Amino acid sequence: MKGQVLSISFSILFVPHLIEKNDFVAAPVKSKTEHFSTSRVDGLYSELGLSALGLSQKAFECAYKGYQYLAKKQRLSNTSVLSICDLSQSSNKKRLYIIDLANNRILLTSFVAHGKGSGAEFARRFSNSSRSHQSSLGFFITGSTYYGEHGLSLRLQGIEPGFNDHAVRRNIVVHGAEYIGNEYLKDNKFMGRSYGCPAVPQDESAEIIDLMKDGSCFFIYHPTRIYIQRSSILNG
Repeated sequence: MKGQVLSISFSILFVPHLIEKNDFVAAPVKSKTEHFSTSRVDGLYSELGLSALGLSQKAFECAYKGYQYLAKKQRLSNTSVLSICDLSQSSNKKRLYIIDLANNRILLTSFVAHGKGSGAEFARRFSNSSRSHQSSLGFFITGSTYYGEHGLSLRLQGIEPGFNDHAVRRNIVVHGAEYIGNEYLKDNKFMGRSYGCPAVPQDESAEIIDLMKDGSCFFIYHPTRIYIQRSSILNG
């Protein structure tokens, strides 16, 4: 990672997908996950006031389905927290949501960067490959913290083959950056971008990392059809 961008390598199991126009149409998720309750999701979405905060109900539905799947499989050490990065929104919006599911409350909303290879103000391209400088979609499990080039950082384990399972070798992590946040936006048309990392405002990074760390579910969403239709977690 260097400069004002975050590097992280995603080797790919398939040729990087150049998104077609129709790929942006959100495909229905045919989940086989047991005990998934649409009424529960609708109620929770409303109770948390997520619509007013800019998160679409489809994004939350996908995130919650994956969270339930991973919790049932006992993949999560921390089942209280669900974090969602909604890359369908402008980078100028607070599109990171950290939710306390144990107490049904929003812990924090903040800005989050996408990779420079994914687009300018809006993310439109995604990859699992090294040197793509693109963001990856799908479900991650948060790991431990460490101090690196960008200070306090949070390791991420991508768990979706072909979409984000090269996150570790790409060094995709959550870290703070000066090129994202209200101050940066005062002098720029849109937020700065990383080399693929979900970078957050420097002055909020410690709090964000502390809330997300140690085995919680982190979901990076975009309604591109290739991901929605092929995600083994959403369709498992």
